[in-house]
Amino acid sequence: MEFIRSEGWASPRLLESERGFSASESRIRERCMCLHYAGFIEPIHGDMYDLTSEGILYLKGDLDAEHYPEPKPSKVFKDRFATPSNWSHASVKPYW
Repeated sequence: MEFIRSEGWASPRLLESERGFSASESRIRERCMCLHYAGFIEPIHGDMYDLTSEGILYLKGDLDAEHYPEPKPSKVFKDRFATPSNWSHASVKPYW
């Protein structure tokens, strides 16, 4: 989120290459989806994300994330085929 604030936007691929995270692009994408679910970032085009007002307030220390619902894999990854296999506590209900 700090990178997005300083650069104006970011994508998972850009974060992986520019920030040198030890996480893979797909893991960064999953975290972006969780932050989007929590309302802190918003996709602006495809995989490009920008901060929301709540994200800006959180970075300023004016918003306590503890009062926001914890992103659950079953809520964040609504498509059961998109649920990461390494999420051990994921509970995906079938559509039928």
